Amino acid sequence: MINLLSSLLHVEVLITALVGFAAFGTVLTIAAPYFENDKLSARIKVVSLERDRLRAQQKAQLAGSETKLRDRPRRGLVSQIVESLNLRSVFEAENSREALRQAGMRSERHLVTFLALRLITPLFVALLVFVYSSTVFADRVPPQMRMVATMVGLVFGFYLPSIILKNLKTRRQDSIRRAWSDALDLLLICVESGMSIEPAMQRVSREIGSGSVALAEELTLTVAELSYLQDRRKAFENLGKRTGLPTVKSVVTSLIQSERYGTPLGTALRVLAQENRDARMAEAERKAAALPPKLTVPMIMFFLPVIFVIILGPSVILVMKLH
Repeated sequence: MINLLSSLLHVEVLITALVGFAAFGTVLTIAAPYFENDKLSARIKVVSLERDRLRAQQKAQLAGSETKLRDRPRRGLVSQIVESLNLRSVFEAENSREALRQAGMRSERHLVTFLALRLITPLFVALLVFVYSSTVFADRVPPQMRMVATMVGLVFGFYLPSIILKNLKTRRQDSIRRAWSDALDLLLICVESGMSIEPAMQRVSREIGSGSVALAEELTLTVAELSYLQDRRKAFENLGKRTGLPTVKSVVTSLIQSERYGTPLGTALRVLAQENRDARMAEAERKAAALPPKLTVPMIMFFLPVIFVIILGPSVILVMKLH
């Protein structure tokens, strides 16, 4: 074993290993982009399916059908559980549907699955905690503490789906918020060049896809709704509801007013773009101003001890030598 370690610690072996790792990292870096999935194309494909569904729904309405805008979910086991236990009213399905839309999940199937998970996850987590505490810690944890741990697992499992959904929604909103200023500038350029709002949004969705797939998807879906919904105001309102961002809702309000009263859209977009830039600068200044208090505790814990050791270390060593 000692001979093996000494042979591995030779300079030639170490240099060979480092060269091998460097070559492997280089090949992995070059080949990684070819194995990545095109998220934008997948999202646009989903939106195109949504557009086809809207077209079919519009034709059905013109034919006198009473088909609803959202697809009816299949009557599977999960759907039967949700309907039989009336989970839509128990878990406030409308609020859940709104949160799912803001997280990018608009299908009725997603709502049914989420409602079922809110029922199943607490029972599963509680059962998992009870079995684990009863088998691994059976001789060290009394039965009362096992029951308390099971109740804690039940409560945690109840809130776990909502926490995950909130995180997904926050990540999607952050992606849209970061790219919204650039998208608004591009939309302003397209509108002032003479484009109407539909081709302008379509062009912006193609250009902004590299920065935010979520925003490109929302703009493409808005273009589809503008083409097939009878009330254009509803399409703009849906954009604000799906994003849930105040900056997007202010632009939606300007678009609705321009559609209703015929006001110049370019002037309103220019003002909103400037306000958005100012708001982003104010937010950056606020974060920069909050940085020194946040750095106080890390500096006290990590920097000051090192400084004291460097300053007082030589003196302590000299004193120890004298004694």
